[in-house]
Amino acid sequence: MNMKTQKIIRLTLTYFAISITAIIILYPVLWIFGSSLNPGNSLSGSSMIPEDATFKHYKELFNTEESDYLIWYWNTLKICFLTMIITVSMIALMAYSFSRYRFIGRKYGLMTFLILQMIPNFAALIAIYVLAVVTGLIDTHLALILIYVGGLLPMNTWLAKGYFETIPKELDESAKMDGAGHFRIFWTIILPLVRPILAVIALFAFITPFTDFILARVILRSKENYTLAVGLYDLVANDFGAEFTKFAAGAVLIAIPISILFLSLQRYLISGLTSGGTKG
Repeated sequence: MNMKTQKIIRLTLTYFAISITAIIILYPVLWIFGSSLNPGNSLSGSSMIPEDATFKHYKELFNTEESDYLIWYWNTLKICFLTMIITVSMIALMAYSFSRYRFIGRKYGLMTFLILQMIPNFAALIAIYVLAVVTGLIDTHLALILIYVGGLLPMNTWLAKGYFETIPKELDESAKMDGAGHFRIFWTIILPLVRPILAVIALFAFITPFTDFILARVILRSKENYTLAVGLYDLVANDFGAEFTKFAAGAVLIAIPISILFLSLQRYLISGLTSGGTKG
């Protein structure tokens, strides 16, 4: 078998694998979009390509007199952006400190992060609920933001630390010789070089509130404070008035801000993901 034949076989297998993966990913997406265009409220008779397609369910979601969907959307976006900003800011500073400085407790701090990242937030659900009640943060968005940020810090600090350590320390030393302080070195030299890994962390942090249901369901009580996950669940939780097609329409619209952020950060994501774990 010559080299040309081997290359053709490899390309064929690669495109076949990519096609199968694309089908697996796109099939449920097309189904949920098609279901959102079906008339009625049930999914039992829905199809991927409905004959009587309608955007009625989307209009109902945007009708503030019939639905609280826009309120849930705003609540979720607010939590997402605040979680992302706080998480990225804290991780950038923490990863820089762990990668550049040697201080008492550094080793044990990293070890603690390593242990904490093995424990999911919902494993401490009862403790989180009791703490929220005691601190008066039950049914508040601040409680969710603090929980999400706390859950994102351990793993992403390790990820960012590995990326920070790929940047030569000679840059820091040269800047110090020119009279630059610690914060100026971090802000003007290090921060522009670590944009890829911070973009990855920003995307992870932004997506987390969109995908979480358990914590939001436990913390939030009033309907006006619901996030999208909890609010959409209410649409299908009622046995006698379940609105599955409206749920499908709401699920489709969730992808818009995530897609916009992903496309905005796309040029940083590949290098950030591939380089984050090169050094420990």
